[in-house]
Amino acid sequence: MLFKKKRGFKPKHQLTILYLVGLIISFSSALPAYVNSSFISQFTDLSFVSLFFVIANLATLLFILRFPQTIKRFGHHNTFKLLLFLYSASLFFFAIADSSLTALIGIVFFTAFLNLTFIKLDLFIEIFTKNADTGKVRALYLTICNLGWVLAPTFSGYLISSFGYSFVYWLSGSIIIPTLVFFLIISPHLKSKIKYAEEGMKKVIRKMWHNKNLRGIFFVALILQLFYTTAVVYIPIYLHQTLGMSWEILGPIFSFMLIPFIIFQIPAGFLADKYFGEKEMLYIGLSILTISLVGIFYVNQPIVWLWAGLLFFSRVGAALIEAMRESYFFKIVSAKDLEMINLFRLTGPAAYIIGPALAILITVFLPIHFIFLVSALLTALGIILVWPMKDSL
Repeated sequence: MLFKKKRGFKPKHQLTILYLVGLIISFSSALPAYVNSSFISQFTDLSFVSLFFVIANLATLLFILRFPQTIKRFGHHNTFKLLLFLYSASLFFFAIADSSLTALIGIVFFTAFLNLTFIKLDLFIEIFTKNADTGKVRALYLTICNLGWVLAPTFSGYLISSFGYSFVYWLSGSIIIPTLVFFLIISPHLKSKIKYAEEGMKKVIRKMWHNKNLRGIFFVALILQLFYTTAVVYIPIYLHQTLGMSWEILGPIFSFMLIPFIIFQIPAGFLADKYFGEKEMLYIGLSILTISLVGIFYVNQPIVWLWAGLLFFSRVGAALIEAMRESYFFKIVSAKDLEMINLFRLTGPAAYIIGPALAILITVFLPIHFIFLVSALLTALGIILVWPMKDSL
């Protein structure tokens, strides 16, 4: 155990509280996630939507680089409370966006504060986790968070159809307010003291690059995040605006496609801890994701059952990769490695810079669905990158 508490909640109870907080934040962030690109496209040409996400994630990257100093200065709990408040405020601001400038400001702050909030949750989870249980704990945490993602799209599809885009953002921000109050009440029972490794970012990058295991899982994480960029930004636009599928149809499809994150990650984490290690399931997950992206590239008709099946199959692969990414990485780092965890989570905003930048280049010369073919080639590359990594078992 990385940390022992003399009084207050036991570690398993602390983890339960963190799981609950993760579920609420995930549900809140998932409500607008699949509609952000369509909402922004109301204020700008479709070709410029990618640029909004590039700018938002460049800003997020800068926020993340400064985040270790913020935590060391203000402490775990004060930082987390501030983040919950700012994240909620960013959603309220997004709700009143009425121009390309206000929409840009909204997506910048929404993206930045959401990423920082989940990095902070990462640190809390790691503090209260035994290394031998990393796969199980991380898989359970991911499953609970992903439950919020499964439930949210159906709600958001209905809410948009009935009340419009802004209502989704008002609701998402409002959900966080009782969560902040709850955390203010229970935070004294989650006190944690840990001495962080004093490493600059340049040293951490060199350490990652010269360690084949860290380097491999870092690039696998980047490839997965590039897929999520495609899934969250471009698949909704393609289905809604190019193929003409309504949000009443897309909401349930998006909920259905996320079910693999609920049913596969806990068994995958258990198997990684006890029997196989992570490499074998990374191979399987990357192969499934590659095949499904090729299918998404070729299907150009709004056939509901076919799209539901393709998107579901893609998330089977993504769920396995995500669970193994978390299990593998957090077995070779600990909570004191704040800078390394920070670097690892930079793959999210980095992907949202690289992905839209590539998409801009692709859509200048080719139809939008070629983005999915390029994404398939990148996930296939991930299979090669896994090969040098040492398995954890």
